[in-house]
Amino acid sequence: MVINTDTFTENKANLYEDPSRFLISDLCHIIEDYMNEEQVREIYNAYLFSAQAHEGQFRKTGEPYIYHPISVARILAEMHMDSKSIAAAILHDVIEDTKATKESIAEHFGEDVSELVDGVSKLTHIQFKNKKEQQAQNIQKVLLAMTRDIRVIMIKLADRLHNMRTLGVMRPEKKRRIAKETLEIYVPIANRLGINSLRLELEDLGFRAMYPMRYKVLEHMISQSSGHRKEVINKIHTAITNRLKEMNIDAGVRARRKHPFSLYKKMKDKNLAYKNIFDVYGLRVVVDTVDDCYRLLGVVHNLFKPVAGKFKDYIAIPKENGYQSLHTVMFGPHGVPLEVQIRTIEMDMFAESGIAAHWLYKEKDEKGVFDVQTRTREWLTGLLEMQQSAGDSVEFLENVKVDLFPDELYVYTPGGDIVKLPRNSTPVDFAYSVHTDVGHTCVACKLDNRFAPLNTPLYSGQTVEIITSASSHPNPAWLNYVVTAKARSNIRSYLKNLRADEAIKQGRRLLSRYLRERNIILEDLPEKIFDDLVIEYGYDSVNELLEDIGLGNRPASLIVRRLFPMDDDSLEQRPSEIKSLTPLDIKGTEGMVVSYAKCCYPIPGDQILGVLSKGRGIVIHQQGCNNIASEQLTDRAIDVKWDDEVKNEFSCLIYLDVRNERGVLARLATVISDEAANIEHVEVEDKDGVTTTISFLISLHGRKHLANIMRRLRRVQAVLKIWRK
Repeated sequence: MVINTDTFTENKANLYEDPSRFLISDLCHIIEDYMNEEQVREIYNAYLFSAQAHEGQFRKTGEPYIYHPISVARILAEMHMDSKSIAAAILHDVIEDTKATKESIAEHFGEDVSELVDGVSKLTHIQFKNKKEQQAQNIQKVLLAMTRDIRVIMIKLADRLHNMRTLGVMRPEKKRRIAKETLEIYVPIANRLGINSLRLELEDLGFRAMYPMRYKVLEHMISQSSGHRKEVINKIHTAITNRLKEMNIDAGVRARRKHPFSLYKKMKDKNLAYKNIFDVYGLRVVVDTVDDCYRLLGVVHNLFKPVAGKFKDYIAIPKENGYQSLHTVMFGPHGVPLEVQIRTIEMDMFAESGIAAHWLYKEKDEKGVFDVQTRTREWLTGLLEMQQSAGDSVEFLENVKVDLFPDELYVYTPGGDIVKLPRNSTPVDFAYSVHTDVGHTCVACKLDNRFAPLNTPLYSGQTVEIITSASSHPNPAWLNYVVTAKARSNIRSYLKNLRADEAIKQGRRLLSRYLRERNIILEDLPEKIFDDLVIEYGYDSVNELLEDIGLGNRPASLIVRRLFPMDDDSLEQRPSEIKSLTPLDIKGTEGMVVSYAKCCYPIPGDQILGVLSKGRGIVIHQQGCNNIASEQLTDRAIDVKWDDEVKNEFSCLIYLDVRNERGVLARLATVISDEAANIEHVEVEDKDGVTTTISFLISLHGRKHLANIMRRLRRVQAVLKIWRK
């Protein structure tokens, strides 16, 4: 294949002036600066293959489809990624959108390129229940492919960046959906990998697409305030530069401006007005050595008074993604606070490139590159652990989201090792970060040599000691306060397995109880007697059948009747079992009497639990009902679920605190009536002469119906508080 290098020279002058150009010659000109001729030829051949595969296809923007993969490849080329990555970027859509196969790519470009392309390709040949599951499955596929080869996510990030640059042609609702996914998934991944330059552009493009008016207002405010802030920065810049010259320290001092999305997050998270944010503009000082960083810090604090509590040393303790720098906030001229960041040249490179520094600076074999790779490898190992313990792709994605938003704290082991954890972590999170077995068996903890509850939030600098017991196991209550994805996924995995074992035991007990009523001993029955039922109901084993019985999905009474049919007369003698001719409210309760507890009034949409009651069949409670918690009902409690189509009405008790006003009861009753709910009972209790508590027992269809009623009631001016029993 002969490549026309004259074309490269002809376009060289315009190459970097117009980043939207899509010419293959532009791409080849970039890569020839750091690749040999054979690698350039391989990439050009990938272009020819992709161009032929995509022939006749156009993007919504109107240009030929091949422009998109070339643009993605160019983003990677500017990061100095290797030839296999760039070839895969050019080919990244051919499996998904053309007739080309993974095998044909492997034949022409090798296994490495075909695996990369396959890792980036979406799952297009599988039917999904909904859009959420499809998104989760596709992202899970990419993340797991990333654990085998980090280049997969680099291609995916570049692909997403170019898609965001051309998002303007999309419908508004699709634009917002893609922007939301970008901000929730791809931005945190770029941040986790330390690729700051790419993250910032994705953030601002996502913010502009998600909230165009907010973006426009913030940009306008930043422009308006730039004059005064720049004057302050220039004075500090001059003072620092002059002092550095006196001390013979070589340094680059440059101003930096906070991006709109960073400002928006700070305003939202801390509930601040724009005028109260003082680090819109700041200074970044880049020096040669780590010693110079700390010397310069002393110089800066000597020139300007530091703001207490606003100094962070990310050099001694780097961020999770490998970021290193000194951050300090000072009172500048006119008392305006200003942030100064101090770092070495290598730290500055890695702050922008992150894991991409492996390709950009690999010939230097810098320690910083090794650190970033090590941290990334540890994170990828954690992803694999989460995948193994997650129940499905949606749960896996939720765990990943938790893991991608760490606001870090640093604690010590009794041996003095530093452990990094997200903000608000607890000793249980710490235990699981040490080892899964330590987490599973922890029973108590010491914080700075003092016993503390396991749900105590940790803060930086504490020494954490975990006390374990071999007979201990995870407590479901831990899920209410753990924050790390590793802890949450491991606890859930353990409880799922435990729940299955307990359900099988419960199913065996229930089946044995009903068989004994017919003078049949379960242990005496040959196992093959269940074979037909297992096949008929679609189970893989008898244990699955027993588990479903224990969970309440298959009532034991019906299984017994199926195995040993009774005549109609004997059926009528069993008051606790009747044939139901009405639509089911609870799944799998055919032939069972079902009643609803008056202590908690469960309604469709609530998380529920069934309790087997003598003479009452199954009594349905809300999960967490105090009456269940206070009684020892383990042997009689079974998991149950609402039927998919519940059409009956259910009683629900709600309370309102209202001001004593004439006619308030009538107004409330009118609202409830207007929402097509029936009032079964009303009680009024005077509290203090000023307020009154009114309880309504109403009949409705479910939680959505209840939410509509409560929303309308809150709008009544006299209502102070509303809650549900």
